[in-house]
Amino acid sequence: MASIARSALLRQTTAFAAPSTRIASGLMAQASRSSAIQQQLAKNGARIAAFHASSRRNILPPLPQTINGTVNDPAPVPPPHPSHGSYHWTFDRLIAAGLVPLTVAPFAAGSLNPTLDALLCATVLIHSHMGFQNIIIDYLPKYRMPGIHKAVMWLLNAVTLLVGVGLYEFETNDVGLTEALKRIWKA
Repeated sequence: MASIARSALLRQTTAFAAPSTRIASGLMAQASRSSAIQQQLAKNGARIAAFHASSRRNILPPLPQTINGTVNDPAPVPPPHPSHGSYHWTFDRLIAAGLVPLTVAPFAAGSLNPTLDALLCATVLIHSHMGFQNIIIDYLPKYRMPGIHKAVMWLLNAVTLLVGVGLYEFETNDVGLTEALKRIWKA
């Protein structure tokens, strides 16, 4: 990539140098043209070289790379657990599919049922928590960053609890989620 960019920048500097040589006398010899181009390149060469010689600075440095075991070791199979694997995936899909009727039912029926409203809030909260949990598990794996993974999981649990308390307060002391959405929609 760098060699391609260097040749492209070299072509650009020679293209900028060529018009300045045309301004001069039309009888200029080939040697003086090449010396003018060389002078222009020498003037801009330091700027171009400084651009390509700068160190590469990553926004986030790469994590330490370690290899555990050898290439002949089998991949470890985790012990089965009811809240992981296919059970977890199935529960995610059931919650996501359950949100469709829970979102439509209060508006289609036209009645405000606090139980249905509370069920909608709880399902949205569980769905959001599990979605963010899956993102954390995928992008901050425990085996690579155990401290950060644990801190972010605790932060997710605290935020979920805080949002749950906020939704409970909104449901019991205010109009509720469905009525609030109806008022916003009509506003």
